[in-house]
Amino acid sequence: MLHRRAASRLQYHRICLPSSIVSHVHIPRTPLFKRCLHVEGLALAPVVFSGLLVSLWTWKCFMMVVFQNKIIYMPGLPPNSRWEKINDYKDRLAGISWREERVRAADGTDLALCVADLELGPKRNLCSPDTSFYILYFQGNASSIPPRLPDLSFTLSMLKREMTTEQRSARCTVVCLSYRGYWTSRGRPTEKGLRLDSAAAVGWISRMHQLTSSEDPRGVRSPAEVVLWGQSIGAGVATNLAAEKPMPENLRLNSLILETPFTSIRAMLEVLYPQKWLPYKYLWPFLRNHLDSWNNLKLIANIYSAKSSGTPEILILQAAKDELVPAELSQQLYERCVELQIPIRKASVNGAFHNDTMFRTEGRRVVSQFLAHKIKDAGTADTKS
Repeated sequence: MLHRRAASRLQYHRICLPSSIVSHVHIPRTPLFKRCLHVEGLALAPVVFSGLLVSLWTWKCFMMVVFQNKIIYMPGLPPNSRWEKINDYKDRLAGISWREERVRAADGTDLALCVADLELGPKRNLCSPDTSFYILYFQGNASSIPPRLPDLSFTLSMLKREMTTEQRSARCTVVCLSYRGYWTSRGRPTEKGLRLDSAAAVGWISRMHQLTSSEDPRGVRSPAEVVLWGQSIGAGVATNLAAEKPMPENLRLNSLILETPFTSIRAMLEVLYPQKWLPYKYLWPFLRNHLDSWNNLKLIANIYSAKSSGTPEILILQAAKDELVPAELSQQLYERCVELQIPIRKASVNGAFHNDTMFRTEGRRVVSQFLAHKIKDAGTADTKS
């Protein structure tokens, strides 16, 4: 009872302090305290968002390096590209008969080839032609070979018309390589793998020429002329093959057709991502795919400069409205050939985009005339020898 009374007295008791002591006592104010927390929140938000942006930026760069093969090579586009057949386009092949062949690369990968044989000249005799000519075609980075056959067939049909006035007969065999992972070929595409694929295709041509020349009743076994024709990344595959090593003994590299080419994958990174604040063009040290036609031209010049047959001629076919590869890259390749004293021709197809140079009559005419000229020259050389 006494304790309760004492407590009640203390509760209502006022403590009086001198004014000098009260003036030095700091009583925190709630509004000021809340304002400090609000300022810290504003400062924290930019840090969080900046860190998130840098993380996403770094993650995308990492993904581009890791999955660069899937970015460069797109065998699954369009979705039905792996199931297309030659017969799906048989009504659009201008009378050219195509067939599918198989070959194995050095690492055992099973590859598909599309092959067509043409009889050229008035004296058409595939058993004993005056000239044997092979065209090895390398496609771009998407789709498959069958959709390209109509455009190739119309070009070959124009070639046949170009050769009607030629007095000598010629057998021209066109071999279209389906890279690993494309169409019905096995494996997954990489630049190293594509090197093996192109070498396997050349080996197939060498064996085919050996077989056909052994059936020649005249017993003539002169080397066959080979043209390497590459479109887009196929141009890089073609220059890789020409720069790696000389052809087999029974083959001779005649020329190269580079359709809508670029100098290298590194150059394309700079073209696609020119902004300095984007990091992608600085990722070139991590590239596993180079397709460097610029350096390949130097190797080609070194390999063939000492040969009696001379350096193979190069035709650069540029699309005037190319939406992917700028015209300056084709011009750089042209100037590189002039610098290295490689015989060079350059043509531009008016109104053509990156993938439709062979869809236009002008592009077909340029290629067919170039091939006809090379076949006629090869026939003249064989006559002199």
